[in-house]
Amino acid sequence: MAQAWKCSGLRWAGSGPELEWDGGRRSALTWGKRVAFGVADGGVRTCVGARGHTCPVRATVSGRSTGARCEECARLDRAHSVAADTIADDPRPYHVYLAWFGPGMVKVGITAEERGSARLLEQGAVSFTWLGLGPLMAARRSEELLRAALQVPDRIPYAEKRAVRSRLPVSAAERAAEVEALHGRAVGLAGWPESLAREPCRVVDHVGVFGLEGVPVAVGEVELVAGGWVSGELVAAAGPDLHLATGRGVVVLDTRLMTGWDVVPAGEERGLTVPVRELRGTKEAAGVQDGLF
Repeated sequence: MAQAWKCSGLRWAGSGPELEWDGGRRSALTWGKRVAFGVADGGVRTCVGARGHTCPVRATVSGRSTGARCEECARLDRAHSVAADTIADDPRPYHVYLAWFGPGMVKVGITAEERGSARLLEQGAVSFTWLGLGPLMAARRSEELLRAALQVPDRIPYAEKRAVRSRLPVSAAERAAEVEALHGRAVGLAGWPESLAREPCRVVDHVGVFGLEGVPVAVGEVELVAGGWVSGELVAAAGPDLHLATGRGVVVLDTRLMTGWDVVPAGEERGLTVPVRELRGTKEAAGVQDGLF
């Protein structure tokens, strides 16, 4: 049997997306590259643990779980999470941002200044702008202010993000319009924390970075199962998702679903043999816009 690897997720480096493997090895991903691997036959998906620690019971987890953690490890992970609002004394400065994923899909969020735009790439934000910079609690208060005043959420389901990627506005100016309008409304609000420095609207567009210009409508999302094979040409990537051109059309591989499985090199071409679930919103989008590395 070929050597099995454990994937620890997709990372966005300065040069683009990379798959990271246990042990630190990384596989750079470029447009047109063949992404091909198998899930070990007879294997099960095991919990990835929390905060650098392995799961003490190596619990089996669902193939559809994006976190790939058992209930106890998920609890431990949340207990040390800024996103879950369980850390209040982080001394690092934080950005407040507006992120746009498609028409009518804008969210507000925060990210540590030292991370730059990495958080926006990880979420699959098509465009974004900073709103302010300051201490964590000031950023948190600003996030709540904006969410209530602008009626924008602090999260958008990935299924909704995927459904609109093939029908984005053509020009960067069109893609920036909603963010610019909301930024203009935000700066006029009262109640901003004094310790948060306001930032001007400078919209950053990720369509080129993600390879989304002209990307075909995806027919579905792959579901990894033991003994199954994935093979396709990389045509785009956004957030944790890889868009792969296959003999069955373009499919989306959510790389978060790779974690916890033993994966093996494909070697010879085996095609796509795993189940493919229809993406929510795919029909509407189509109607609008007639070895292991």
